[in-house]
Amino acid sequence: MTSPGASAPLKQATLEALGYVCEEISPLDMEQDQVNAVLTAVVQGMNQTELSPEVRLAAVKALYNALDIAVSNFANEMERNYIMKVVCETAVSKEVEIRQAAFECLVAIASTYYPHLDPYMQTIFNLTANAVKGDEEPVALQAVEFWSAICDEEIMLQDEYEGSEDGNSTAHFCFIEKALPSLVPMLLEALLKQEEDQDQDDNVWNISMSGGTCLGLISKTVGDAVVPLVMPFVEANITKPDWHCREAATFAFGSILEGPSVEKLAPLVQAGLDFLLNTMNDTNSQVKDTTAWTLGRVFELLHSPDGANPIINNSNLPRIMSVLLQSSKDAPNVAEKVCGAIYFLAQGYEDAESMSSMLTPYLPNIIAALLSAADRADTTHFRLRASAYEALNEIVRVSNIPETSGIIGQLLQEIMRRLNLTFDLHILSSGDKEKQSDLQALLCGVLQVIIQKLSSTDAKSIISQTADQLMMLFLRVFACHNSTVHEEAMLAIGALAYATGPDFVKYMPNFFTYLEAGLQNYEEYQVCSISVGVVGDICRALEDKILPFCDSIMTVLLKNLSSSMLNRSVKPPIFSCFGDIALAIGENFEKYLPYAIPMLQGAAGLLGTLNQSDDDMVDYGNQLRRGIFEAYSGILQGIKGPKAQQMIPYATHLLQFTEAVFKDRSRDDSVTKAAVAVLGDLADTLGESSKDLFKTQLFHIEFLRECQAQELDDEVRDTAQWAQGMINLAVVS
Repeated sequence: MTSPGASAPLKQATLEALGYVCEEISPLDMEQDQVNAVLTAVVQGMNQTELSPEVRLAAVKALYNALDIAVSNFANEMERNYIMKVVCETAVSKEVEIRQAAFECLVAIASTYYPHLDPYMQTIFNLTANAVKGDEEPVALQAVEFWSAICDEEIMLQDEYEGSEDGNSTAHFCFIEKALPSLVPMLLEALLKQEEDQDQDDNVWNISMSGGTCLGLISKTVGDAVVPLVMPFVEANITKPDWHCREAATFAFGSILEGPSVEKLAPLVQAGLDFLLNTMNDTNSQVKDTTAWTLGRVFELLHSPDGANPIINNSNLPRIMSVLLQSSKDAPNVAEKVCGAIYFLAQGYEDAESMSSMLTPYLPNIIAALLSAADRADTTHFRLRASAYEALNEIVRVSNIPETSGIIGQLLQEIMRRLNLTFDLHILSSGDKEKQSDLQALLCGVLQVIIQKLSSTDAKSIISQTADQLMMLFLRVFACHNSTVHEEAMLAIGALAYATGPDFVKYMPNFFTYLEAGLQNYEEYQVCSISVGVVGDICRALEDKILPFCDSIMTVLLKNLSSSMLNRSVKPPIFSCFGDIALAIGENFEKYLPYAIPMLQGAAGLLGTLNQSDDDMVDYGNQLRRGIFEAYSGILQGIKGPKAQQMIPYATHLLQFTEAVFKDRSRDDSVTKAAVAVLGDLADTLGESSKDLFKTQLFHIEFLRECQAQELDDEVRDTAQWAQGMINLAVVS
């Protein structure tokens, strides 16, 4: 790059190579003089004196990849000014591709170097405004993306400093708030640039979509302040003859519903709800599509039956239901969003037990509408069927069983009938096979929700009457051999085990082959993980009736733990599962102790080697700790009694591990609760034999005091109090 005679193709190839190197290499592996040399070469390639557009484009792309290594250069004002000047000059090059690449650099700079941007914001605002107004779409999209990136940074800063002493951090420049009066009109203008039929394609991404997304992020960033800037646009355009104006107005309104306070939005929504319902009859499909999406957002974000002024009440619910049910027959893309709206409408009643009976009178019609939406032959739109069944699941979850058990019982029969029909589908290709398995997965999902709903209430008898048929259907689904269906059918069987209790034992001989196959499925580790969870469900249902199957289950689980092929996320649930098995079979777990405990001790040792600076690893460490403690708790409770002495050799190690966890500040509340529970279980099971242990390992005094004094959740405090009582009994005895 620095030799005077280099040809354009050589420069282009060199810059591309530099770009790849910067993309792949860690910033820690480069000396600062190497970084400087790379940036000099790249910036030289971007210079306007460079005649070859190919070279300039390669240079901008290389800069994009080199931004991560330029930390020291951005910290130096003179160097930063120079880099920013070159990027901003490149953003007005005459070649579209180069302008687009320069804006991509600005987006990356917004995310990586937000604290350094203040001096350049006026220039960048002018550049983005011109691009959004009049540039080619690829460039305009990146210009909007710049402001979305700024929103992301500011939302993150607000979350970070929320509740801290210096509520407003010095790192927060409030760029969005300052630019608001000019930025919002620019984005509203972009909303009017829709494409014909964009509602038909879920993957479409254009300036109108990107403008709405950015407007949504701005609402989350500045809250109430966005409302007075957007509402005049909504009111001016919502009734215009041109559909572009009506759609943009509705899109703008739907986009600002997350962020501003309920107090600010509720009056607007109450005033506009009727209007939105009328618009579901608009002559234009795109307007209806956006209106259905907006109604879904209203229900998702603002519908709270027990709030001060609920959006939905007895007087407007009949009209809302009538419009939604009618619109579920509209074009597939509109119907899909209507199903989404029904889902969120139902979800609002989730915690309002008595309120959910407001929906009861509409239940038969809602169920009929959703089933017929799921059945539509015109649905090339694959999401409609899934949305219809998801909405159906939510309707079942919130239904008030004393009033609706008959209706839900009929639905159970209908879904079983539909699942039965899937076995007769003509499978001629892998596409047919996939369609069959997707449909089976959706239907098993609905059955799982119905089983859970009925089994947690007085309507349990409905499940016991149909359990044989249900199990036969699930076994036929397994016989179709497809992993995605395995997951859904497994989950449904877990719910059925819970519902039928000890009676589930009669299904075990036929089901066990599939359960074992699920436990051994390393490749699709989600299937393996779900199968482990189902073992836990079955243990709770069958208790010691699971004993004949335990040798096989423990063999597979122990093999899984020692396999390097199994995804690590499955290991914590396996440890918890040891606890479930031990609780179910009690002192019969004794023969597994010599195999299970070394696994627990090995995992406990591994925790010290995890990278504490990696959030994912910290999270995994907490899952692993919780799994280990749950295993010990189950084993201690299960073996309590004459064979309790078998645990004495392992008690010292368990207490040392618990002390290490106590000293680790990265533990979360669930780990704290599980750790404290183990202390209580150890004292409870070993009784007097644990006296000396607790007298020498005194960390527990401070640990329990901390748990009872702190503002932790009630469960942690209650568990700590119980554990304290158990230890006191053991030490005094």
